[in-house]
Amino acid sequence: MGPIEWLRRRDADLAVLRRAARTAVVMPIAFAVAAWVIGDPVVATYAAFGSFAQLLFADFTGPPADRVRAQIGLGAAGAAFIALGTLVAPITWLAALTTAVLAFAVFFSGVVSSVLAGATTALLLPFILSSSLPGPPSAIPARLGGWLLATALAVVAILVLWPTPVRHPLRARIVEACHALADHIRAEVAATLGLPGGTPADIRAAAGRADEVIAALKHDFYGSPYRPTGLSTGARALVRLVDELIWLKRVLAARAAPGGERPCRVRFAAAAVLRDSAELLDPPEGDPERLHRALADLRAATHVVEDGPADDLQPGFRAQEIGFAVGAIGANVEIAVAADRRTLPQQLLGWQPSGIGGPLAAARERAAAHLEWHSVWLHNSVRAAVGLALAVLVARLTGVDHAFWVVLGALAVLRSNALNTGQTVLRAVLGTLIGIVAGGALVSLIGPDRVLSWAILPAAVLLAGLAPAVVSFAAGQAAFTIVLFVLFNLLEPTGWRVGIVRLEDVALGCGVSLAVGLLLWPRGAGRALNTALAEAYADSAAYLRAAVDYGVAAASPPGEAATRAAAAARRLDDAFRTYLGERGAKPVPMTDVSRLVGGVLGLRLAADAVLDLWSRAGVERGACADGRSYTAAGGVVSGWYDSMASALRGGGQVPDPLPALPLEPAPSARLMWTGGHLDAARRLQPDLVAPARAVAAA
Repeated sequence: MGPIEWLRRRDADLAVLRRAARTAVVMPIAFAVAAWVIGDPVVATYAAFGSFAQLLFADFTGPPADRVRAQIGLGAAGAAFIALGTLVAPITWLAALTTAVLAFAVFFSGVVSSVLAGATTALLLPFILSSSLPGPPSAIPARLGGWLLATALAVVAILVLWPTPVRHPLRARIVEACHALADHIRAEVAATLGLPGGTPADIRAAAGRADEVIAALKHDFYGSPYRPTGLSTGARALVRLVDELIWLKRVLAARAAPGGERPCRVRFAAAAVLRDSAELLDPPEGDPERLHRALADLRAATHVVEDGPADDLQPGFRAQEIGFAVGAIGANVEIAVAADRRTLPQQLLGWQPSGIGGPLAAARERAAAHLEWHSVWLHNSVRAAVGLALAVLVARLTGVDHAFWVVLGALAVLRSNALNTGQTVLRAVLGTLIGIVAGGALVSLIGPDRVLSWAILPAAVLLAGLAPAVVSFAAGQAAFTIVLFVLFNLLEPTGWRVGIVRLEDVALGCGVSLAVGLLLWPRGAGRALNTALAEAYADSAAYLRAAVDYGVAAASPPGEAATRAAAAARRLDDAFRTYLGERGAKPVPMTDVSRLVGGVLGLRLAADAVLDLWSRAGVERGACADGRSYTAAGGVVSGWYDSMASALRGGGQVPDPLPALPLEPAPSARLMWTGGHLDAARRLQPDLVAPARAVAAA
């Protein structure tokens, strides 16, 4: 196996290599300009670490204009943090307190955007550097000079040095899923109408392809440590599509017969919406008007079924269920495309497509969802704030030479549970020790030859950028230590001493993180996942019951219940991602946990469907006395999920699945389909009982 093949096995799209190579070019240039041309070691230090922060610790995606804006935003935030860090550095208690507040704000702000979540280290590094190196306010201009030099070079580099291709991996998976699900629906309709492409083999092939594509979509979606979305309108709409496509696949898996002409017409229109949605999202994007007409056709076909006689439940209900899901998918595709096609003046004026709130409202909603004591994101933010503040305090009280490395060492090994933090501490210390031996030997061989040191620096930076991702965390620590040897040898030759000091400081910072990890939520996401699942099921069940009461009993709109259910689902999403990323044995198989997470989605979207069914203009609510059995059934179904939620919290046993619901004959299709959605929520239960009992017992 050649080196490129070996690298591609660990860095499939060479994104890590691109980042590392770009940094290996820019960082030595910035360092050389500051050290040789400007001749100021402070400027040189901030230019070097600024290049690391902005090119290696942050990697913005999207169109070039978005990346440039994000890079400039990072540079501006870093400049403000440098000034703040310098001002609070002389006073130990103030430096520690400011570190705690700022670290919590930076970590917690990641909940509103994956861009902010991915730039956490890059945002904190300039403040850590400035607050750890006491200096007078007169030092601010030199520090800002080095940072802004790195910022300017970073902006140029992301545009001209191996620019990152404009990729939308989630968008591409969504396009595939739309096509696959459309093919599945068309095959079933063709079988009913006796058309080509409807043989049992065709249906099995289409269903198998849809299974593969949805599995790949879920893998990509849950493969990152944070929800892959930003505050942009288009990004938020795309993430909504993931849930809706997964739910649609579950609905289609029921394999109910398409029925007669009216249900088949709904399914045919749904397939057309999915096809047009895929074509509109797939560059070059198509005509939005075509999707708009397809959605109108789907609504018309669905209304014909809804307003018809309440004959056979299954074909009509399945058609309505598919129509609702596909209609939501098409509407979100329209929003995403309309947002992407906004003109610059429209973006500056804050114009939003109808059907979705603005970025500020979305940010408030997401932040509010996690201001809850059981939130894993809140736990991690508090843990980081306490850990970094203690590292600053310990470094100052012990009088170490380079407090910066103590705090950076604490930041590097902070993990979501004590076991992961402890394992990472060992790797950090071991890697640093290896780097000391290798770097010390290298500096000894180079001696006073500055030309050779400059020649080695880019290779050392490249290795430091590649090693953590393609080799191991310990290898990354070793490579970074080697870079420090070379840098300090160029600024002020100190030989082995810089390595020994770094080992002491990193070990001290790691010890602080380990202590904090043992004291604050040491079990990490394992226990929090149970709580998040329980809250998500309880709140989603309450939402379902409120939606049924709204339609059948003319109760108040379930807006507050819907908000609580959405917030609980967001907390569950983050707990699940953190649980996936934690090392060590999982007490419950991941398939069981994934099934429980998917059950929350099905329950909440069933409530959305009931609410949509009764929310349309002209629909009379609560006018049927025969609806009492439906409101009672809503209470029974939601009560079952409440009992399961209680068991997940450690109280009681997970109940057996409910039998068929005792519903009275319905005089209208709308009331009958409300019962159908309740029955769909009930039919989730057999798949959830065994996983829920396993999680509750773990």
